Amino acid sequence: MRVVVIGTGYVGLTTATVLAYIGNSVTCLDTNAEKINRLKQGILPIHEPHLDEVFDQVRHKMCFTTDYAQADIPNTEVIIIAVGTPSLPDGDADLTYLTQAAESLAQNLGEAFTLIVNKSTVPIGTGKWLEDRIHDFTDALDDRPGKRDFNVISSPEFLSQGSALRDSFYPNRIIIGTQHAPSIERFSKLFEPIHKQNFVSPKCLPRPEDLQEVPIFVCDVISAETIKYAANAFLATKISFINEMGYLAQKVGADVDALAKGMGLDPRIGSRFLNAGIGWGGSCFGKDTAALVATARKNGLEMRIVQAARDVNYSLRQWIVNALQEKIGDLNGRRVTLLGFSFKPNTDDLRDAPSIDISKELVKRGAIVTAHDPVALKNARLYYPDLGVVYEDDLSKALENPEAVLLLTEWQDYLHIDWQNVPQCVIIDGRNHLDHARLRDLGFETVRFGSKQS
Repeated sequence: MRVVVIGTGYVGLTTATVLAYIGNSVTCLDTNAEKINRLKQGILPIHEPHLDEVFDQVRHKMCFTTDYAQADIPNTEVIIIAVGTPSLPDGDADLTYLTQAAESLAQNLGEAFTLIVNKSTVPIGTGKWLEDRIHDFTDALDDRPGKRDFNVISSPEFLSQGSALRDSFYPNRIIIGTQHAPSIERFSKLFEPIHKQNFVSPKCLPRPEDLQEVPIFVCDVISAETIKYAANAFLATKISFINEMGYLAQKVGADVDALAKGMGLDPRIGSRFLNAGIGWGGSCFGKDTAALVATARKNGLEMRIVQAARDVNYSLRQWIVNALQEKIGDLNGRRVTLLGFSFKPNTDDLRDAPSIDISKELVKRGAIVTAHDPVALKNARLYYPDLGVVYEDDLSKALENPEAVLLLTEWQDYLHIDWQNVPQCVIIDGRNHLDHARLRDLGFETVRFGSKQS
């Protein structure tokens, strides 16, 4: 099929690459000219495991443009919208980029039926709003006689950064939010290789042995939009729950990791998203939970559980700074090294990363802060040049002479640090990632979240 993907962020670029890999003609459209020029050169704007390998295999089949006319919209069968919808101050989503896409599509749609798939995470009810906006724009174009035949559906993404490509090739479900039969048929045809799992897997990402078919769930547009918010809110709440139990564990002398393991053995609960630590960040959980709370308030409801999950999560960023001050006293002039700056491992994304708030608080209290991360410091220098933090690419230099080390991101690299060559200091493990028994044997004073043991 001929497919246009609007937006080349994590969702758009990953989706476009996967669709090209399974045999479609894909055009990536983005208003950011620099990003498009780099993609034409084979330079990816994001760090995502294995994406570069698969992209290199298929980019000769893909087109990249900033121009809707060049994207040949009239002859395109499926248009996938994956533009950004950042949070507004009140927690609602900013639909500026979505509105721009709607207007541009209206100016370029042909008369043949076009399926428009919204993959951007949007407020509940946006699918109908988007369809109405495109109709309004087309009606306003007096020089465009003839009815434009299109339908807007919702198919939310469930990608996890750090495993986005795997989640795209081998998703646990495909949601089709529409009751329009031609749209269901066309979308199902596009994603049939994923649904049937009958494509040849990339060598870098072999198919899970037990995966034979990916279920498709068809529902109405509003339910599909709500599923996305509900799923993210539930996962965010699960993380915040185990972290709140961590606060209790520290008080009563329990170990939150033992609690998580014991709970996770119950198949009704499961072990995933029970990793205690300084909480979640990234582009989804914070934004989506805020939007869900805002949507509920517009409808006269209070999302008390979701709001509590947010409150617990953001309190953890203060906890780690307070824990450090309890150990070493006044932070003014104290040398602190941060291990990890991205919001999670295997990504360079800094959106809503705990490291940003923690850095600001440390600097505010007078600490001299050095940060290391395997891949995220390029973005840190670009987006946070005035944070007051020294960004150090060399891990050994970052650990030359700290008085304290805070582990903020559980990169595998940090499991292989030669701590015998690091001066003794206080180590606050914000992800319960390190071998604390070995560190204590080497003479370090350590703190784990959710445990009295140090």
